[in-house]
Amino acid sequence: MGHIREYYERIINLKESDWAYIASHFRKRVFAKGQAITRKGETEKYLSFIEEGMVRFYIPDEENELTFNFTFSREFTCAYDSFLTQTPSAYELQALSDTMIWSITYDDLQSVYANTQAGNYLGRFAAEQLYLAKSKRELSLLKYNATERYLQLFKEQPDIIRQIPLRYIASYIGITPQALSRIRRQIC
Repeated sequence: MGHIREYYERIINLKESDWAYIASHFRKRVFAKGQAITRKGETEKYLSFIEEGMVRFYIPDEENELTFNFTFSREFTCAYDSFLTQTPSAYELQALSDTMIWSITYDDLQSVYANTQAGNYLGRFAAEQLYLAKSKRELSLLKYNATERYLQLFKEQPDIIRQIPLRYIASYIGITPQALSRIRRQIC
């Protein structure tokens, strides 16, 4: 759990007792490339920290899947709206590579919030970061064209983006794979 502690320590100095309490509520889970982490229609049970790997958020459809988010190593991930409301998810999370995560249940997270000041602060910080990422994504879709969205994505995640299939990237920026191929040819 070294990376999750490093993540927390960048935000707040943790007392050893707080870290021990928080860490005791996380459990390790491993997913193979392509495996579903959360399925559409299931209630999200876990807030997870990606130790290693990549996760795709998408809306499954028989004809066209719609990819709308990615999360990477050393980030939190989950179907957050489902997690908060404890209602079925309208989308799926899928491991894009072999992925190892540390997960905490909804009830255990509530216990961490109630019993540690650090946990409460970290929970608020994580929620704020998820909100900011969602807001940035929405503004990007409204403000920039597909080429600009692609270039921004490539700028923010250059090494990791190379590992994601182009069809998922195209869906994420709101275009067809063929249109993405044209954009890539134009900028190279």
